[in-house]
Amino acid sequence: MSTVESPSVTGPSVNASYALAVLSATDEAGTGGADSRAMPKDRLEYGEMRALWDEVLAARGAGPHTGLLVGDRMRPDGLHILGHLILTCASLADAARAAERYHPLVSQAGTVTLRRLGGAGRICYRPTVGPSAMHPQQVEAVVSSMVRAARWIAGDGWTPLAVSFAHPRAGSAEPYARVFGCPVAFDAPENAITVAGEDLDRRRPLYDPALNGLHRAYADRLLHQLSAAAPTVAERVRQWLEQAALDDAGPEGPARQLNLSVRTLRRALHAEGTSWRSLLDTARHGRARRLLETTALPLDRIAPLVGLSGATALVRAFTRWEGMPPGAYRSRYRPAPQACDGTG
Repeated sequence: MSTVESPSVTGPSVNASYALAVLSATDEAGTGGADSRAMPKDRLEYGEMRALWDEVLAARGAGPHTGLLVGDRMRPDGLHILGHLILTCASLADAARAAERYHPLVSQAGTVTLRRLGGAGRICYRPTVGPSAMHPQQVEAVVSSMVRAARWIAGDGWTPLAVSFAHPRAGSAEPYARVFGCPVAFDAPENAITVAGEDLDRRRPLYDPALNGLHRAYADRLLHQLSAAAPTVAERVRQWLEQAALDDAGPEGPARQLNLSVRTLRRALHAEGTSWRSLLDTARHGRARRLLETTALPLDRIAPLVGLSGATALVRAFTRWEGMPPGAYRSRYRPAPQACDGTG
């Protein structure tokens, strides 16, 4: 396949490495037909990615499970820097949070979120383009690639508790059971992977924080470049929240900065698959994590800095975010100093 220089991209885009990975996976599955396409070196307009999938699904040998099998064959380089970052994450929860933040580097046509629900977590994928613009098989490729990425950390034998898709099932149930190894539901409220809490939080024994930090720094630089080139409203709100005092943050602040009414801001965020409430919650979560990891501030001092009413509200919110109270989280990053035995 030949490559060409990327033209300027407007609107949602997809990394060319992911497009190449899709084509490579279809070749492995014996499905061809799109490998003559000239590929940009950097990113494709989402419409080009959709056209590529049209060719893949129309090719001889394609079937109702092509998307499922494409995702299951995904390799780290198919997800660009995100794939390599996931390989160096300390746990599945860390990997899911990396996907939340850096998924736009792979594709701006969808969002990834991690939600804690009691003793489990749900990693959800939501397309940000209209239903008619994305094949259900594209969604299945994304979700099965997320399970495959989790197995890079947890091992090939790992299985989630459950998987769900918002679209109807096409074809037989057997390939879904074989790929996921767990119950799979269709016509569900959301596309999601349900993971046991202990699986999310189990730390890898050979975690290398220095290498992980290098990957994150590079991913942050690429994310900044991407948002600067064509920032979405959601990305600009995220940037505003990074600098804002969260104790009194409201949508009026970013709306004023973007010269929008609050109503227009909310509608734009909804069109991009998110909301002010969700972005504010994510900003509070991220700031709470940073303060717990890097300071010794007590919880009643941290709470107002993240826009919460007090220590009790912080404990309740942080337990929802992370599945553990803030004290337990902090102990992982700021272990208690060793007591002096008086001999030194």
